[in-house]
Amino acid sequence: MPQKDLCQKQACEIQKCLQANNYMESKCQAVIQELRKCCARYPKGRSLVCSGFEKEEENLTFKSGSK
Repeated sequence: MPQKDLCQKQACEIQKCLQANNYMESKCQAVIQELRKCCARYPKGRSLVCSGFEKEEENLTFKSGSK
């Protein structure tokens, strides 16, 4: 049986919040921040649900370094 994703709970909370708020991200910033905190606790590549944030950070780093 595959190991449960370390930040799965927070990812599910985001989905619940988005559904409850007509997919308005602005109303779910607190739960999104909780997922970011969870992702920051673990090494990159360790959590599948964090991969989107990791890619976002890589893109920001790449863009700011290419100026």
